[in-house]
Amino acid sequence: MLIPGKPVKPGACADPLRTPLQERELLRDLARKAEEELMGVQMASMDELTLLSNRHGFTALAQQGLEACQHLEKPATVLLFNIEGFKHINYLYGRAEGDKALKSFADVLRIAFRESDVIGRLGNDKFVALLTGSSVVEIPAIKARLEEILEERNATVHRGYDIRFSIGQIECSPQLPGSIEELLAQADAFTWQTTDPHP
Repeated sequence: MLIPGKPVKPGACADPLRTPLQERELLRDLARKAEEELMGVQMASMDELTLLSNRHGFTALAQQGLEACQHLEKPATVLLFNIEGFKHINYLYGRAEGDKALKSFADVLRIAFRESDVIGRLGNDKFVALLTGSSVVEIPAIKARLEEILEERNATVHRGYDIRFSIGQIECSPQLPGSIEELLAQADAFTWQTTDPHP
């Protein structure tokens, strides 16, 4: 029996009939199960195609970032991205090509934003980024940076189309606390600004 405050002797809980080899095998099994559970949690919060956070994963991470900003009295910005003409790409070039466009845009977002920012795919052709400690983000500067990276990709990968995107933005003041879901709803309703000069 375990008594509070009394030290446990090494091997007190071990099965005396188990050999050292069986003990090692049991520990390996436990480690394997723990690893599988951890991978299950990661997969549940990750978008399999782009390897960005999915909506569930983004919401959890972004809520933490938002609460940290509110605690430190720092602003935050939510940016919502939409790939222009995505249905058209799928229709003309096939679903596999549409998947490539999504992966390519996800890579561009990964390159363009800081490690402290939270990025994710909300579903279909919609992506999102939470910029922590940032307010009044210059949309034209962000668009120019993303377009520059996309142009480099478009030049190296010969496709029959260029990836274009629209962008929505919502500011979050630390004085007006809210949830990430509320911010996403506001950002979704925000007026989109297209990158295409001839919409």
